Amino acid sequence: MDFKAQGLNAIVTGGTRGIGRAVVAALLSEGVNVAFCARDPQAVDKTAQELSGGSARVTGQAVDVGDPVALAAWVEGAASNMGGIDIVVSNVSALAIPDTDENWEASINVDLMGTVRLVKAAMPHLEKSKAGSIVTVSSVSGREVDFASGPYGTVKTAIVGYTQGLAFQLAGKGIRANTVSPGNTYFEGGVWEQIKDGNRELYDMALGLNPTGRMGTPEEMAAAVVFLATPISSFTTGTNLVVDGALTRGIHL
Repeated sequence: MDFKAQGLNAIVTGGTRGIGRAVVAALLSEGVNVAFCARDPQAVDKTAQELSGGSARVTGQAVDVGDPVALAAWVEGAASNMGGIDIVVSNVSALAIPDTDENWEASINVDLMGTVRLVKAAMPHLEKSKAGSIVTVSSVSGREVDFASGPYGTVKTAIVGYTQGLAFQLAGKGIRANTVSPGNTYFEGGVWEQIKDGNRELYDMALGLNPTGRMGTPEEMAAAVVFLATPISSFTTGTNLVVDGALTRGIHL
């Protein structure tokens, strides 16, 4: 299938591990030039080196998405370096689950306001694009009550609402906005590996809830992101695509 994305330019937050890294790799495989960011400079350099070498260009920069000035500067630098921005993927999360004041502040600043500020910074460039697209990464915890309800789940719900508002507001400008809500996603060094090692009861419970008998992979989540981000989905906007192996049971009419 031709995603009609060859030569487009994308920015991705949280691009060094898990779903974010898989998104960067998948976009590159479709011929999309990608600028990504993450907080760890060594991880950024390693990821950029490992994913380079194809026909599409990849660059990485160490950025704290919770820092509005640094985030805006990175977006402008990426746009200048690539010659514009067509695709915005807001993936980064503070993963702040326990119900503390600090985690509420981190979730709001990084997950929610990081998304809002990213979109605002990229908007002048998206308005110039003929294939402008925004994809935000939420979670099944934003769709239904689970163990991550509290700062994480509440903010993930807000991201879905924010994105659907963008879809309505930007449709006349030809800019699409969609959300992907991953289910439990297992990868080396990820939160579910940590839970498996540190709280086996919770891990086994979560695994048992999924009728597929397994958790998802970053690549499976990234495939949904790339589908929605690229022109193959030119008439899809305002949707929340849940990728969870039938974990959630809610019926949305």
